[in-house]
Amino acid sequence: MGTIANHPKVNLTKNRTFGQAIGSDLKETFFPDNPFGGFKKLSPGLRVWYCLQYYIPILEWGPKYTFSYFRSDLLAGLTIASLAIPQGISYARLAGLPPIIGLYSSFVPPLIYAVFGSSKNLAVGTVAAASLLLASLIQSGDDITYAANPELYINLFFTAAFFTGVMQAALGFLRLGILIDFLSRSTITGFMGGTACIIILQQMKGMLGMTHFTTKTDLISVLHAIFHNRHEWKWQSFVLGICFLLFLLLSKHLKEKMPKLFWVSAIAPLLVVVLGGLFAFLVKGEDHGIPIVGELKKGLNPISIGHLTFQGKHLSVALKAGVLSGFLALAEGIAVGRSLAMLKDEQIDGNKEMIAYGLMNIAGSFTSCYLTTGPFSKSAVNYHAGCKTQFSNVVMSICIMLVLLFLAPLFKFTPLVALSTIIIVAMIGLIEIHEFKRLFKVDKFDFIVCMSAFIGVLMFTMVIGLSVSVGLSLIRALIYVARPKTCKLGNIPGTDLYRDVKQYTGTSDMPGVLVLQLGSPIYFANAGYLRERISRWVENEPNNRGDKNDEDLQFVVLEMGGVTAIDNSGIGMLFEVQKILEKKGIKIAMTNPRQEVVEKLVAAEFVKSLGEEWIFVSIKDAIYAWSYKLQESSNKTEEV
Repeated sequence: MGTIANHPKVNLTKNRTFGQAIGSDLKETFFPDNPFGGFKKLSPGLRVWYCLQYYIPILEWGPKYTFSYFRSDLLAGLTIASLAIPQGISYARLAGLPPIIGLYSSFVPPLIYAVFGSSKNLAVGTVAAASLLLASLIQSGDDITYAANPELYINLFFTAAFFTGVMQAALGFLRLGILIDFLSRSTITGFMGGTACIIILQQMKGMLGMTHFTTKTDLISVLHAIFHNRHEWKWQSFVLGICFLLFLLLSKHLKEKMPKLFWVSAIAPLLVVVLGGLFAFLVKGEDHGIPIVGELKKGLNPISIGHLTFQGKHLSVALKAGVLSGFLALAEGIAVGRSLAMLKDEQIDGNKEMIAYGLMNIAGSFTSCYLTTGPFSKSAVNYHAGCKTQFSNVVMSICIMLVLLFLAPLFKFTPLVALSTIIIVAMIGLIEIHEFKRLFKVDKFDFIVCMSAFIGVLMFTMVIGLSVSVGLSLIRALIYVARPKTCKLGNIPGTDLYRDVKQYTGTSDMPGVLVLQLGSPIYFANAGYLRERISRWVENEPNNRGDKNDEDLQFVVLEMGGVTAIDNSGIGMLFEVQKILEKKGIKIAMTNPRQEVVEKLVAAEFVKSLGEEWIFVSIKDAIYAWSYKLQESSNKTEEV
């Protein structure tokens, strides 16, 4: 008979409990050959080496590096460097920081990621959404602005980057990447879309050559700032901006039509900066309504570890900004890394990625950088440029170093309108209208989650939009946990398969037998609901068959394959169900319980109460055992 206790791999003896048998023999049967089983046989030196390779991936791919890889990485690195320069300056301006800090942030962090990162396709840099979120959070603390107190404002960005790094590294070392999954794809889509709309509207300041603007991020405040200060509008800046905008959109369209010419779109932002700077220099743009970036000092990143702010009332501001923006940057970076890895049939380790992000942000906070991650635009360019390893980040970093040492002052004449157009074109791609439509067709609740983030960011603040969307996602998850699906199973004629009777209308069942499938972990949150559902199935079973002449229900089989975990409340629920059914003269059996579940049931003595012989490998075995018992009882009655 197919009980687990009689399974050929299980040997129950007087000195060996059922739980011990499940914990050893069945583990060997159902979980063969632990892939790390040979690790203990290695020498101590090799163990240390493999551990180092795990946490420092460059030790794994570095010794295998070839000249052909270098040629590919060199081209990719030069391409993303051409994009990193204008983006670094633009996103620093978006965060309200001096443009030079954007270049600093593209020098040190990529070097750290090249050593510790596991994605071969990711290109490290600053991102627009995190830049704006950081600015809004830091400016919310006692109205801290760059104009009022530039030193404090910059130091809080460095401190926030430090807290971001500590949080990300801790999540990686503790293997808590599951927390990032609470930022669902629908939440990120809505948040990015709403943020992109706000950022585009904020760029009207640069497009119109305005001087005064709001620090708030909601739609009403931004529109009010645009029209309230319309006396500052400069038509010269707007006309130049339209020209740059058309050029960038044309290059983007060319890339979509001819993917091999991706490099045109990649270097287009740098061309806009260079041509815009030449134009502003020749016509003396500042005197003709075209504001420019201003002075950029030569030199590598100054050490900023002594400027981190850990005291006073500003500590909480930096901590909040670092944690919230860090979660967002982490979710974006890992999503980008996984997406690009799938295109190459590769995999990346989320926990190793979090450690790499954490270390590069900690190192960045010590060297005058603010938050960095793996932006989609730059990483996509890196992928299409044919990168082979993380060394493309090193090439980009060296290019930025040369710019900082020799070329930084040349960007002084870059028109602010050029940076605004670069940001606008980058943000247009984040408003995924087609994804909104798809969510509405596929899942209405996901659409509500997405729209709550979109509208929350657009009408209120970025934090409110993100919080509401994550809250709705958690509510949905709790509903699934508290109200799991249970269903009645029937036999597909001619087979040993048992399937949901509502989905497979041609199934049949054995008179007097009810098979129920429990398809989720059993916790305190759903134990009462499952008890009620089982009782209702039992009460309605004779009527469900629609045949009043059938014999009453005598045997209930609980299919436990989907119960991946159980807590004390769940075990208590099973005891209660057993007592309820036994009072009605109904026998209960279980099939296919998982190892972890059985170990707890053995420890709680539920298996002893139920009987080892009533736990089966399959539904077929359970029904066969019940039929055999009925036949045996019938034979005894006939003998009497």
